[in-house]
Amino acid sequence: MTALFAPTRPGRPGRAALWAGAALLAAATLVALLAPWLAPGDPAALGPEGARLLAPSPQHPLGTDQLSRDVLARLLHGSRVSLLAGWLSAFVAVGLGVAVGLGAGSGPRWLDRALMTVTDACLAFPRVFLLLLLVSVARPGLVLTMLVIGLTGWMGVARLVRAETLSLREREFVAAARGLGLSPWRVGLRHILPSLWPTVIVAATLRVGSAILAESFLSFLGLGAQEPVVSWGAMIQAGRPVLLDAWWVATFPGLALALVVVGCNLLGDGLRERLDPRRGAVTRDE
Repeated sequence: MTALFAPTRPGRPGRAALWAGAALLAAATLVALLAPWLAPGDPAALGPEGARLLAPSPQHPLGTDQLSRDVLARLLHGSRVSLLAGWLSAFVAVGLGVAVGLGAGSGPRWLDRALMTVTDACLAFPRVFLLLLLVSVARPGLVLTMLVIGLTGWMGVARLVRAETLSLREREFVAAARGLGLSPWRVGLRHILPSLWPTVIVAATLRVGSAILAESFLSFLGLGAQEPVVSWGAMIQAGRPVLLDAWWVATFPGLALALVVVGCNLLGDGLRERLDPRRGAVTRDE
């Protein structure tokens, strides 16, 4: 009777999300690494005139586009651009956010106010507006796109890291380090920063998906990766005019984009539940 009314063990949904997200990202990463061997040749090269907008078939499993190019080959090569843009943009955003948040939480009060004022000012501008503004003033390209996405996505990480730093400052091991006469910066780098890694890892994973979406959005508008670089956003844009007649041109890149972003979000949510210190007892019991 007691077993009938026993509470269900928490953490299993988090474990399922963790493994599902990891599997999706691992598959996408493997495809990106093997793209030159899975689809050899130039994905931007034009095909024969008679192969325009062919429906999916054994010869072309995902069909062809308006320029007779194989959609599957372009999809495989586009995964390299999307994952590269997502991870590097997230690295820039998280690195800058950790530096600002740790400096604000560990430094003197005047530095905290100054850094948070800058952070709040950046948050006041819509990110889409900042992306379009920064990209439009220079020649579009993949490198510029990744930098812009990273430089416009650090504010949330900074606020999160600052809040965690302020909480860690009250812990006994930090108070003991301060009691030994260590400077605030040394305390922050050697004692607070290592305790922030679970938060940083989760923040980075969750921001990979949003960075991939941002890169695809800019490429859809023609402001991201340029030909001959293959991008899922550009593929969706190319398939938009023929969506009713050749649905496969835009549908398959859209599905791939959705699966990768869902995988990033599932992995981030799973890591957040597994690394949450408040669930430490549950994690040890599992």
